[in-house]
Amino acid sequence: MNLAFKPAGAALALAAALAVAVPAAGIAQEKMVGGAAMLPSKNIVENAVNSKDHTTLVAAVKAAGLVDTLSGKGPFTVFAPTNAAFAKLPAGTVDTLLKPENKAQLTKVLTCHVVAADAMAAVIGKMIKDEGGMHKVKTVGGCMLTAKMSGDKLQLVDEKGQTATVTIADVKQSNGVIHVIDTVVLPAG
Repeated sequence: MNLAFKPAGAALALAAALAVAVPAAGIAQEKMVGGAAMLPSKNIVENAVNSKDHTTLVAAVKAAGLVDTLSGKGPFTVFAPTNAAFAKLPAGTVDTLLKPENKAQLTKVLTCHVVAADAMAAVIGKMIKDEGGMHKVKTVGGCMLTAKMSGDKLQLVDEKGQTATVTIADVKQSNGVIHVIDTVVLPAG
């Protein structure tokens, strides 16, 4: 099963599978990201703006005009690169992407980090196992990522062949989940 736009039946199956990942009391646990508590009652944008490790991502989301989208109902799974992940890009790349004339390219890069599903790490891990060690993930931006495991760490390989590792998994949001990653994933072109 690809993590992508799914019909209602698949969404219900995914929701049922995710129910096992929720604590017994049925209350999502908050996690700390970038020195701030990520509250499950807040949406992706409301939480991300409080993380000191995601200021570049927040600036990029604003520049791309994606605030309303990522504040919407969802569900979304966001693989959220840290400031350090953006710093790994060649010098000047972030500044160039943030220019208004590059909004389309920035939007493409950012939407390659978003999946239209609420996928917790255990669910993705099961898909990887069920598919023999790799699972294709189609993003909202049309990118095809390959999810795999390295020991107990979830990793994503982008269309350029570079690998991002999930450093903080399962940060539950009111409209989905964030998985913090250490590398910006990029489209092929």
